[in-house]
Amino acid sequence: MIEFSAQNLNFKDTLDCGQIFRFKPFDGGFIVFSLGECAILKSDEKTSFIDCTSESYFSSFFDLAFDYSAVAEKIKGYGFEKLTKASSLYPGLRILRQDKTEALFSFIISQNNNIPRIKSTIEKTCDKLGETKIFKGIEYKAFPTVEAFASKDEDFFKSLGYGYRAEYILNTARLITDGKLDLSSLDKLPTPELKSELLKIKGVGDKVADCALFFGFHRSDAFPVDTWIEKLYREDFNGTLTDRKKISKYFTDIFKENSGYVQQYLFYAKRNGTL
Repeated sequence: MIEFSAQNLNFKDTLDCGQIFRFKPFDGGFIVFSLGECAILKSDEKTSFIDCTSESYFSSFFDLAFDYSAVAEKIKGYGFEKLTKASSLYPGLRILRQDKTEALFSFIISQNNNIPRIKSTIEKTCDKLGETKIFKGIEYKAFPTVEAFASKDEDFFKSLGYGYRAEYILNTARLITDGKLDLSSLDKLPTPELKSELLKIKGVGDKVADCALFFGFHRSDAFPVDTWIEKLYREDFNGTLTDRKKISKYFTDIFKENSGYVQQYLFYAKRNGTL
């Protein structure tokens, strides 16, 4: 059992801000899955509790060693009132350190999609292809191996609700199993070069690449742009750019290595109507 300050780890804010899809309400808290691991999450006013298959895995997953107060101080220093407000509203929002393959595949599935459908599609995929696991009497499915993805055809994935994304997910899986795409090797590249390589994957555009960069490769100098960020850019930053790539660069030029953290605070606050 891991215990952590509830002020610095808010499960709802962390799970509900669009960075992960394999979780659901459970017994007054949440249950979350990552790769083949599982954690039951509960909290009271002072403490967040993580009852899990592996304490070392979930300590890393929730990035518990990272000092978010230092990020908050840097954010205050930028002098953007609404950004400071957003970060102060959600001090317990943490960026998960997800597996790069699971993150990339999940965000390929997510493109031009809504969250309920994304979660349903990923859950169906795990049910069909994932290894069965049990934790405290709870049966669940691991995220499928790349080999399991590569063994199927497009029709299989279309039957699970992938639509046109079936081609992209199958192509990505087979690039990896054929040795033409090595995510661990790519992880050694600087962020701009890494993004360029990700964009070479069929079906991976700027938003999917930036999400994979931040949530899977842990590159905090990435800044994903979606409709909420576009809205925020126009309404709260008086922006006039319309190209998402240029909007992303606008923010990364300002916030540099803190761009990803800024994006999550702003996105979550804007979506929640709290800015």
